[in-house]
Amino acid sequence: MGTVTYLTNDPSVSREVLREGEYFTKTTSDPGHPLYYMRNNEALFTCDSDAPAFRLAHKYIPPSLTPKAVRHYTPTVLACVERSFNVLDELDEKELAFNVYHYTFKMAGEIIWKVILGMDLGHFDSIDTKPHETIRLLGEYLSLMKKTSLRGSWYGYLPFGTPKRLKLVRQLLWEGVAKGIEDSITSSADLPMKDAALHATSVADYLRRATDENGKRLPEEIMLSNCVIMIGAGFVTTSSLLAWLIYALVKYPGNQQRLLEELVNYGASPSKEWSYDELTEMPFLDKYVKETQRMHNPSFQTARNAKRDVVLPGGYFLPKGSVIIPTFPSLHKNPVHWDNPTRFDPDRWDTEEVKGRHKMSYTPFAAGTRGCVGYNLALLEVKSVMAKLVYRYHFEDASTEAVVYDPEFIVIRPLNFYARAVRRTQWPASQGA
Repeated sequence: MGTVTYLTNDPSVSREVLREGEYFTKTTSDPGHPLYYMRNNEALFTCDSDAPAFRLAHKYIPPSLTPKAVRHYTPTVLACVERSFNVLDELDEKELAFNVYHYTFKMAGEIIWKVILGMDLGHFDSIDTKPHETIRLLGEYLSLMKKTSLRGSWYGYLPFGTPKRLKLVRQLLWEGVAKGIEDSITSSADLPMKDAALHATSVADYLRRATDENGKRLPEEIMLSNCVIMIGAGFVTTSSLLAWLIYALVKYPGNQQRLLEELVNYGASPSKEWSYDELTEMPFLDKYVKETQRMHNPSFQTARNAKRDVVLPGGYFLPKGSVIIPTFPSLHKNPVHWDNPTRFDPDRWDTEEVKGRHKMSYTPFAAGTRGCVGYNLALLEVKSVMAKLVYRYHFEDASTEAVVYDPEFIVIRPLNFYARAVRRTQWPASQGA
């Protein structure tokens, strides 16, 4: 009735597990895999590694999310952040606090929909604007999927309750994204893959028009599933990370001021249009994001399947067919590899100890062939949001109780974290970058 899963916080074990090869692979079609109820053998993130669509998807999708390609979307991301100012300004004028995750949920949804499908959702037309229906369905789909996966393989076959709702939500979700793709079409002209991402209006536009060396495009049925998964994976992790980044501003004294000073030193102003290079080169912003991911990374697991009996580093025996999970929170706070691991300290990233750490002791985006292909976009998003918000607002903690998270959701998100965003009227003098 249950499922046996192996966990590890050893980076040496994690290194072997995340290698696609003789001993391990990703098989979401295995009922014991955490993504079993999200399995889709046409989508890059949710397919088996030996699925025919994997090689095809892996050929077309990563080029759309390289640093060079993501740079192309910098103005788009910044504009999405600015559209939220009227809501935060009104909340400040009324001296109202807000649920931070509700804000970042709408923000991440606004950004990912614009980048993937090229359209605005209007999430910040007013304080009371609700998230777009498809974004809400995505959130519900991921919640239902996680709840189903925690209850044994038999539970998913029930013709009522959560399993029944999961099937319906999945159908509505795919239909919603399909309509979004159709509405985003602006051209049907071929774009050679080598520079298609620089000329496409969105990722969907790229996937529809990019051609390989033989002039072939990504099949339509594979495109739809991958757009759904990219939107889902792109907004649910980023919305949670943004919430934790704001949490860290108010919970760890001094860091908000240091971020503000760095922004000013790099030329921040009310009309500043940040470039991709500026956002990625600010050293303290980068350390702050890394330390937040180390302490509060939204993604907490990535599972792999043992292809054969194997003895892991340390002498641990793992039988064929086992599911093993490198758990990111435990890896990122393993005292064997991190000094004072529960202390929030962005400056640790300047130390020789951390620079020389085991490579797999910090893997917020997983690693290997099946690692996150969207990490460049995710980092651009969170750094853009931090640069815009911290310059304009001072954040204050308004929570009335200890912050908790939902153990039955696919990522770790703060449910009851409240804050106030107070418009700044004074800024430190620039000391130069």
